[in-house]
Amino acid sequence: MMPVALALSPHLDDAAFSAGGSLAHLAANGWAVTMATVFTASVAEPKGFALACQLDKGLPAEVDYMALRRAEDVAAADHLGIEGPVHLPFREAPHRGYGSPPELFAALRPDDRIELNLADAFEMLLRELRPDLILAPQAVGGHVDHVHVVRAIRAARPAAPVLWWRDYPYTIRHAEPQEPLAHTFAHLPSREIRFDAACESRKAAACAAYSTQIGFQFGGSAALAERLREEGAVERFRVEGQLKVPLPHDA
Repeated sequence: MMPVALALSPHLDDAAFSAGGSLAHLAANGWAVTMATVFTASVAEPKGFALACQLDKGLPAEVDYMALRRAEDVAAADHLGIEGPVHLPFREAPHRGYGSPPELFAALRPDDRIELNLADAFEMLLRELRPDLILAPQAVGGHVDHVHVVRAIRAARPAAPVLWWRDYPYTIRHAEPQEPLAHTFAHLPSREIRFDAACESRKAAACAAYSTQIGFQFGGSAALAERLREEGAVERFRVEGQLKVPLPHDA
């Protein structure tokens, strides 16, 4: 039976940006790999800051922004050579009362209890897929959606070991990025996964598939490609739990 890996991605691009090479590497070595993205729900007639998050990417108000992003995610999974993605029906932070860019990277709102729902959803997903390995964010950068995902995963108490990834591109935006949950991971051993040129190419194609994000995040596809080359075909994790199924050898 094929070992199973599950990547729990806050947004539609996080897993590919932060761990895409490792996901392609696992798939190329006989693993069944699934990306499940948490905050993917379409919201009709967005207003205020939520609408601004769409307009600043050049998309008119009548476009279903999240439908575009879900389609990009399907294409990215195909480029990585993994299973079709899972899209969980939760709303992004701008649709939950966070009203400005600074608020996305500040403290969690007291009335935002979404992680309770996330933990229930994660427990159901874990029972269904029974993964041998989970890949998930450390919430580097401090985005509230990433923080909620970390807290909900820990509340779900997965039996499988977790590779906690360094959230890209937040890792390169500041010399010392905000890490509100650093204490959660500081005691865990580090692990680097290196992958070959084929997996590096798959990751680059998957990241480029998120075309609604590339200009905003990187300033264009050429800048994205250069940034990914600078990463050197390596991804870094903290390891929690005992790996019962050995990982494939690094390239």
